[in-house]
Amino acid sequence: MISNRPPMDTAALQRVGNQLGTNPAGIFQDDSGQRYYVKMLESPMHARNEMLAARLYQLTGAPTLTYVRMAEPERIATEWVELDKRCVAHLDEGERRQAQRWLGVHAWTANWDAAGFAGDNQGVVDGRVLTLDLGGALAFRAHGDPKGKAFGTQVNELEVMRTDADNPHAVKLFADMCPDDIKAAIEVVARIPGERIRQVIVEAGGSRKLAEKMVARKADLAGRLAKDRKAPSRAAP
Repeated sequence: MISNRPPMDTAALQRVGNQLGTNPAGIFQDDSGQRYYVKMLESPMHARNEMLAARLYQLTGAPTLTYVRMAEPERIATEWVELDKRCVAHLDEGERRQAQRWLGVHAWTANWDAAGFAGDNQGVVDGRVLTLDLGGALAFRAHGDPKGKAFGTQVNELEVMRTDADNPHAVKLFADMCPDDIKAAIEVVARIPGERIRQVIVEAGGSRKLAEKMVARKADLAGRLAKDRKAPSRAAP
């Protein structure tokens, strides 16, 4: 989710805590006592990339922390919340099913870090499972390196996130999804009009090239549904 509040200036906030993830960051507090987790990224491009990802997650309805715009273009912030749980390994069965609903969104946005390096990118607040950080979505890896050609128009992440031994927490979270669950996760993205995707990206400062890529990635996911519907059914043994 994206806050409608005006951009904040870190200089107007009080630092009250240190970084929790891999990026330079800190916990800051405003005069009202509201706290924020502020990340200092490598460039304005990295910050814009993560905010674009947040807008796409919001478009699909996938739950995230509340993002807040910053006056400093290379910074990004989320409203601080106290988590009830923070780790894929700690999710109960119902919470795992909640998280699995958004596999299609993670795959569409190429969020390779959806589960987190230590399984710590999924958290629970008041019974709701949230993705806590979107820095690994779209054009950049979680550590800031560009994905380059690996972020193309084919959504290979739909399979990779369920099978890649180098991403064990994603496999733990998504590997046991049945075909109907995967279809439902794809449909979350496939039903979004392409023109709406273009509008959200361009209005948020993204390029036309990115907008067309995300429409093409949505079409790739939708094509999997169409192919599945056309597949001949097998006779029962």
